[in-house]
Amino acid sequence: MKPGLWVFWVICLGFFACKSMNNKVPTDSPYQGTIHISVDESFKPVIEEQIEMYEESYPGTKIIAHYKPEAECIKDIFTDSLTRTAIITRGLLPGEEAYLKDSLKYNPSWNQLATDAIAIVVNIENTDTLYSLQKLRELLQGKSGSDKVVVFDGLSATSTLRFIMDSVLKGAKVDTSVVKARKNSPEVLDFVANSVNAVGLVGTSWIGNPEVPEQLALLKKIKICYVQCDLCEGEPFVKPMQESILTHRYPLVRGLFYVNRENYTGLGTGFVNFMKNERGQLIFKRYYLGPIMELEVRNVKINEKLPNN
Repeated sequence: MKPGLWVFWVICLGFFACKSMNNKVPTDSPYQGTIHISVDESFKPVIEEQIEMYEESYPGTKIIAHYKPEAECIKDIFTDSLTRTAIITRGLLPGEEAYLKDSLKYNPSWNQLATDAIAIVVNIENTDTLYSLQKLRELLQGKSGSDKVVVFDGLSATSTLRFIMDSVLKGAKVDTSVVKARKNSPEVLDFVANSVNAVGLVGTSWIGNPEVPEQLALLKKIKICYVQCDLCEGEPFVKPMQESILTHRYPLVRGLFYVNRENYTGLGTGFVNFMKNERGQLIFKRYYLGPIMELEVRNVKINEKLPNN
């Protein structure tokens, strides 16, 4: 082979090698492979159930979930190349979506998976179980005149705190002498179970499912409070049950969203589709979240008379 021809082939081989490195062939599909996802810690119980059922259905798959505060999940989508999917309480902002498309060359998809609520929980010995949003605001701002302590799953970067700041306090500050932090939701529940004056705020998937033995045992130590429905006739107090969550009669309602950044139909896409469709929606229903399937909406419309809860 002539020297010039040899150099030509070396250059060609180098070009195609670099191209193949920049365009890696996917090693996973909806039915096989391993991926990492980031999940808001407040949804850990229900997402662990979703993963278990998916992996049982497709034995060749492995979904490794990292449970952390919501802000860290969002950060992972932008900075951690291993994170394929995030499960959080909001969709992407326009600037975030544009950055993923323009700078990181991903075409992200995101949408709502279910409807969740934040439950107010107190010690089993506490007789004060009726809350209005005004009463909750006064308590958080140290204006209630009581000796109660409000416990969050962290005082920064959590979806629970963000929701309370945005939707209840409307940007006002909390009184840090009243509001305390624990590392995660289980620690919040443990603190409330051992303190008569504690008021905890947690996602309903941690406390709302009487079919889970651990959660049933918790209900012997803590109570789920009622919150006043300002939009209802007579302003009744309601618990965060499926009917009151789906109809927004319970006021502390938020969405559960996915953000998926796959540019192909991989395991992340398969898992998201599983949660969006019937089997995944039934799991959300079992954990007493509000499913988003049309069938569940019809069920709510049938119950025209508001239940006394």
